[in-house]
Amino acid sequence: MLKEIYSFTVEDTQEVEEKTKEKRKNKEGVQEEVEISKKVKKKIPYTIIVKNPNRRELEEADMEYSIEMSRCIKKGILTKAMLAKKYSDTGGLLSENDATKLVDLYGELSDLEGEYTKKTLANRNIKKLPKKKQEELTRLSGKLALVRRDIVNLESAYQSLFNHTADTKAQNRIVLWYLTHLSYYTCEKLEVKEPTPLFEGEDFGMKADAYYAKDEAQDSLFQAAAGKLTSLVSYWYFSHDPQKEDYDKIINDIDSSS
Repeated sequence: MLKEIYSFTVEDTQEVEEKTKEKRKNKEGVQEEVEISKKVKKKIPYTIIVKNPNRRELEEADMEYSIEMSRCIKKGILTKAMLAKKYSDTGGLLSENDATKLVDLYGELSDLEGEYTKKTLANRNIKKLPKKKQEELTRLSGKLALVRRDIVNLESAYQSLFNHTADTKAQNRIVLWYLTHLSYYTCEKLEVKEPTPLFEGEDFGMKADAYYAKDEAQDSLFQAAAGKLTSLVSYWYFSHDPQKEDYDKIINDIDSSS
């Protein structure tokens, strides 16, 4: 059975065949009931599911992140840490103090993420762990959140500078990986009862092609679900142990602004 992170409902207008019964007279003049089929446009509800990745999927996604980072660095694209170090040594767009502080924060973030990943690799649901370990991970998650907040606050002043780093490109890549691998749907109206991949394909390349094809074709179901999926998957990826209430708020915010 598919384990899910979250699910929500969207509507997609489609042409469906609708059957009705009418009473008509036959050739002999006898009135009889006949079934008539006609195509009509109706709003069809779809349940969109964000699947909970298994260990293998987590490892494959991490590998894709590393590959993209390596690819970017080979092309001469600096990482955020490298960029901050460059400016801390030579000066430039970042102030010396900000650059030095970012270098230290990136180092601390890397250590904390490595420690957190090591402790949660086998099980991302910390509620299933012993209470002592839950408290330890909660403290560690709190430290991660504070370091990330400090980094975001500093980077926001130099947003255009950090938008084109290897880290940002690799993060965008891994979010797309998760989005194309974890998105499923069901539709009772169309008798799609088993969770079905929203993006078909045997590997990331094929799934990414399916994603871009739906986007370019302005596929109506894709357009109804893509914004919410991107927000949910991004939030899940960048957060530690998010709760259902957090996802509910994201969906409500999107619905209220549309």
